[in-house]
Amino acid sequence: MDAHQISTKPDPYAAFNIAQAYQVDNTIYMSGQVALNFEGEIVGVGDIAAQTKQALENIKAVLETVGSGMNKVVKMTTYLTDMANAQQCSEAKSSFFGAPPPAETLVQISALALPDLLVEIDVIAMIDGVRRPSLP
Repeated sequence: MDAHQISTKPDPYAAFNIAQAYQVDNTIYMSGQVALNFEGEIVGVGDIAAQTKQALENIKAVLETVGSGMNKVVKMTTYLTDMANAQQCSEAKSSFFGAPPPAETLVQISALALPDLLVEIDVIAMIDGVRRPSLP
């Protein structure tokens, strides 16, 4: 089994010496995505909804480079610097995921890599297949 690096062009994480994601067989393991645009600038300073949407747009862009998509995300971990932002973050995520939603872990952390970042999201996704409702 080999792992193949996945990245967008341009890759805003290259400056930090971080791989955006790796593909192992049918599975994509993604690094945490934050509210950095493709030029490496923070989007939505002080706005949790805008930052969540940017992080998810970044996830979507990485997945689409290998023919995957948001409907193939099976596990998501969301890191918040303030749990008071959980509801707004959840509302921002709702437009990106249909039913059934991916499995998710939501945690509060003391800080992220850059002081103006409020949220970081990492995912595990499939290339082939989609999430299905629970088995009977």
